Amino acid sequence: MMMGSTRRRERNSIPQKIPGDGQTRPVSVAILSWIFIAAGILGLAFHAQDLRLRFPLQYGVWLILLIRVLAIIFGVYMLLGRNWARWGGLLWLAFHVVISFHSLRQLAVHALLLTIFTYFLCTSPAAEYFKSQKPRAA
Repeated sequence: MMMGSTRRRERNSIPQKIPGDGQTRPVSVAILSWIFIAAGILGLAFHAQDLRLRFPLQYGVWLILLIRVLAIIFGVYMLLGRNWARWGGLLWLAFHVVISFHSLRQLAVHALLLTIFTYFLCTSPAAEYFKSQKPRAA
């Protein structure tokens, strides 16, 4: 009985080992990656309602959906330790700061998020985690 609960606890524990390299993923990277993935999925679900079957080539809607897909891609590849995804995610947030100038509240929220994400993704141990991940040969 005790052994089964120990195995379950070990399997669900954070931080996780990355398969193949033994590097431990920092909790901050895992949390922020999942936030990117969730923001992308929720944004897709919300903005997909804007698609109109009569006018399927509305450029604004497709651009918004592409931006949401990028959030998902950045989140997934940050979980895999890809440095380009870290910088892409920060640029994604910076883009949202720029387009938020129409509302002081949105500007403040996006600027705060960018500051927090930058801090946690660019300081140790996250910076070391992204530096230690080697691109795998195809």
